[in-house]
Amino acid sequence: MNAIVGSRALTAKPSSAIRSDYNKFSSMCHEMGEPILITRNGESDLVVMGHEIYNSMIDRMMLTLELMEADHNLTAAPTVPAKQAFSDLRKMIQNNVNCQPFYNVLSGN
Repeated sequence: MNAIVGSRALTAKPSSAIRSDYNKFSSMCHEMGEPILITRNGESDLVVMGHEIYNSMIDRMMLTLELMEADHNLTAAPTVPAKQAFSDLRKMIQNNVNCQPFYNVLSGN
């Protein structure tokens, strides 16, 4: 049996499938490699997945959050045109100003 949850079609199994043969159900979860919808009295109740799939899902979510944060930081950071930045750096070098903090930022140190 299949069910649509959100925009995904999930394999649906009754809760009795877990109670009657847990080992078989567990093997099915790991072999299918995707979440399984558990129904109770014909209604959606739980979504079950193997721990590998869960970890992979969490890793993707964390990466998505990190990329969103990086994108936000890039768009929110104050910027200056490259010509102005290089001009300012040249002036600092000519005036013997310590440029080490800029070097650290640019090199990732």
